[in-house]
Amino acid sequence: MIRPYIQCHYQVLNAMKRRILLPTDFSKNAQNAMDYAINLYKKDSCVFYILNTYTIEPFTLELAAERYLREAKQKSISGLQKNLERLTNVDDSDCHEFHWVSECGSFIEIMKALIDKFDIDIVVMGTQGDTDSRTQIYGSQTLLAMERIRNCPVLAVPSKAIFKGIKEIVFPTGYKTHYKRSEFQHLVDIAKNTGAAIRILHILDKDKLLNKDQLDKQEHLKDYFEGLEYSFHTLQDTEVQSALDTFIEIKNMDMVVFINKKHNFFIWILSRPMVKNLTYHSTIPILALHDLRN
Repeated sequence: MIRPYIQCHYQVLNAMKRRILLPTDFSKNAQNAMDYAINLYKKDSCVFYILNTYTIEPFTLELAAERYLREAKQKSISGLQKNLERLTNVDDSDCHEFHWVSECGSFIEIMKALIDKFDIDIVVMGTQGDTDSRTQIYGSQTLLAMERIRNCPVLAVPSKAIFKGIKEIVFPTGYKTHYKRSEFQHLVDIAKNTGAAIRILHILDKDKLLNKDQLDKQEHLKDYFEGLEYSFHTLQDTEVQSALDTFIEIKNMDMVVFINKKHNFFIWILSRPMVKNLTYHSTIPILALHDLRN
């Protein structure tokens, strides 16, 4: 159900509905991410919040600032209205409703505030901005969101990712830290909704075996994923990225899931030069979960 032109700050919503934040800069990549989210949660009762943020340059003359601000606001609202009109032709679900939010300020800080205000369940966004760089698969805003949005998951959707169902999800882990059941809830929901299998992947250095503590953590994962199809896999390789890429290609994965356990994890794993040569980063969504204790 499309409810255009409604600023959603004062809406009282059904607590049973899934709440999804869809940031957009009106690029094709952002539109693709919205379409992916709509199809991923096609069977769910959802409220989608389409967010656009805008700013004016700090050096803008004071006399001109008000005019530039007004123009930026109108451009934002106009773009959001066009997005809603487009969605009427894309989404045929009777259990979806949409609201737009136009705000001036820091993209990340506004997202954090809206996540708290509307009790957002998940953020779904594109991996690139309107520059659509051919050499930088993950844009700076996406990386910042995956790192700094700590109170809900972020699903990053590349421009070439088209939703055709999800059959296989890979979760790489080193079995080094203790996970909590609640940290996996969104992964479990996606697996249940799509019938996807979860493949837990561990990459070992050569001639090493799992120790007792790692085996205990593996047992915990069995408990967390009870009732789902899952399996454990081990590869021996000194380079995590290349091993993961090989596994994804051979097993034809549809989604990659990481839990962020250290500062700058996603910037480290997704912004290095070699990423440009990894095919899955341009076609397969990445679900960024977070250690709720950090």
